[in-house]
Amino acid sequence: MRNRRLVMSAALVAAGVGLVPGIAQAAPGAGPDATRGTGGATYSSPAERTVVTEGPQGAKGKQGAQGAPGKQGAQDASTSIHLTAHTDGARSIELRSHVIDFDAPALDVVVSWGDGTTDTYALPAGGASDARDLKHRYTVLGTYDVKVTAKNAAAGTEAVNELKFTTKGAEFTAHEPTRLLDTRAGVGAAKAKVGPRSSVALKVAGAAKVPAGATAVALNVTVTNTTGAGHVSVQSTKDRAEGAETSNVNFAAGQTVPNLVIEAIGEDGYVHLFNGGWEPVDLIADVTGYFAPAHANGWGALNPTRVVDTREGLGTARGQVPGQGTFGVEIAGRAGVPKGATAVAVNLTATNPRSAGHLTAYPSGKAAPATSNVNFTAGQTVANSAVVPIGPDGKINVRNGGWDPADVVVDVVGYYTPESRSALVAHGIPLRLLDTRKDGWGWKAGPLKARTHFPMQLEADTTTPDVDGWVLNTTVTDTRGNGFLSVTPDPNFWSDYVNGTAVTPQRPVSSVLNWTKGATVANVAQTPGGKGGMIDLWNQGWEDTHLLVDLLAYYKTD
Repeated sequence: MRNRRLVMSAALVAAGVGLVPGIAQAAPGAGPDATRGTGGATYSSPAERTVVTEGPQGAKGKQGAQGAPGKQGAQDASTSIHLTAHTDGARSIELRSHVIDFDAPALDVVVSWGDGTTDTYALPAGGASDARDLKHRYTVLGTYDVKVTAKNAAAGTEAVNELKFTTKGAEFTAHEPTRLLDTRAGVGAAKAKVGPRSSVALKVAGAAKVPAGATAVALNVTVTNTTGAGHVSVQSTKDRAEGAETSNVNFAAGQTVPNLVIEAIGEDGYVHLFNGGWEPVDLIADVTGYFAPAHANGWGALNPTRVVDTREGLGTARGQVPGQGTFGVEIAGRAGVPKGATAVAVNLTATNPRSAGHLTAYPSGKAAPATSNVNFTAGQTVANSAVVPIGPDGKINVRNGGWDPADVVVDVVGYYTPESRSALVAHGIPLRLLDTRKDGWGWKAGPLKARTHFPMQLEADTTTPDVDGWVLNTTVTDTRGNGFLSVTPDPNFWSDYVNGTAVTPQRPVSSVLNWTKGATVANVAQTPGGKGGMIDLWNQGWEDTHLLVDLLAYYKTD
């Protein structure tokens, strides 16, 4: 993601067009091990770790005092190797191999990548301080030992340094919906409301069959028993959660509101949920899957495709789903989802409900879990994202947990399958890409106009985008009427907008989130970029609204 710039069309928000700084990178770590940042992890093994040995006919050398290379009485006693590696992509490593030897032997350098492959290069006699930048892509995600060996054939000696690193990307494993946290019942935390401006720590990695090596999680987070307005932020550390400028769930007094959260897991195996309101609330978190740096299921991006609409009889019987009723949805092998998919990402919408209730999506062949994906009140239209495991028959089930009928809409936005190699790269700290309430680099503060789309460029103009999918948290606020938000790929390059040659994208029918007048609503959007790394944010309402967009993660093949 280095050198990437993010460009936005400000013309639809306010006058002016400009550039927004690219995705930030953490400063390289100074220590010998991993230093994790928002754009990847930096690993290093300093020259003091170099071990010099003689060949098969000689004796094994010793490392020198205080980390100095061991002297063998051989010509290359001064050879040292300094290794630094950065994992910016999902499967790739960028390695700097710095070989230093001022005694001037000719050296043959072998880089063993830890997956059975090697690269070689030669350093001529004459004294050298040679730094080489090499890049390697791994077929399988995981932890690898990279070893660099500088061989002095004339002296029969060699110097070796190595480092261990873990690929940045993570693949998905579906998890039967399981409750990890319920402060009403004392599940996963104390049986008590989470106080105002305070947080609760939730053990994820190592809990409920989520392995200790998991690095990110898909959680459905619900806030309930609210007595005032507020928001919930979910982060990998307590400090990040309590200092976050972004929110995952927004609520008003008396509301029960869920939202999908895809978040990095802290190195201690926890995530932290912060109550940003001024009144205590109950919090619920249900795991539906996790990501780990190992071969599992990669991401497959799709343009949003409607597969169920009970108002029209699409995908199921026409007519509202009765209270406590369930229907199955054929999902594998349909709407671009391959038959081998293990889970599907959907936007699940309840509309025209006759009373309060909730919707639950879960794999077929399983009993309905005690979890919810969408909560609604009478007459409300509410959408929420969900990641749902697919049953062995290729179906998912949707249950109306209310006591009265409601219409249901399901839009597919992506899937997970063993055949896909696109892995999640969690950004670590949410990056605010857009806030129409404030002046930005290239736009003036002002709401997104009604019935317009806002094109946003996330990569440079290219027909082969580097990123296969984006995980964004979208929030509307200061809404002036009812409406809904759509997020789709844009068919234009950014240069088409600059040159005035852009074609108007087709208006979508899918919704990422729905709102009513005066509401603040958030939801996750998982979307591919268009051919130029472009996406469109559509205000489908008839009144202006403010919009916030935060980058949570992205999917990459390399």
